[in-house]
Amino acid sequence: MNATGVALALFIGMLLPLQALINASLGKQTFGPVFASLASFMVGTGVLLAWWLLTRPVFVPAALAKVPWWAWMGGVIGAVFVASATLLVPRLGAASLICLVVAGQLVGSVVLDHYGVLHTRQPVDALRIVGLLLVVAGAVLVVKPWQASGG
Repeated sequence: MNATGVALALFIGMLLPLQALINASLGKQTFGPVFASLASFMVGTGVLLAWWLLTRPVFVPAALAKVPWWAWMGGVIGAVFVASATLLVPRLGAASLICLVVAGQLVGSVVLDHYGVLHTRQPVDALRIVGLLLVVAGAVLVVKPWQASGG
């Protein structure tokens, strides 16, 4: 495994709760969580457009016609995630939100890997199930659903 890739993934993971907190703050100071999510995507779109243009891409518009409809759903999922995180972080807290998101990502990833959805199949095994259960248990310990909210 590439150490640089692992470090970058950890760093990005550390930024996600900050993104949710920033967006929630923007929503409180402006027109709500959906506007804050929209603003986040607008700024992000500008950054990505500049990055893409700086890499001198070859753009062939006809290639877009060959892309299946479902390949565009990543943007929908991203919008739902950012808007939901912006809405939920003030209610759940950053740690609980991210723990629940990570647990959900792991459950989804194990299922997608097992069935080979959009990539090479990687069947589930006992170690993956144990790892999944440990992450879910960790999320439960952070979220503490047995305690009243605020406590």
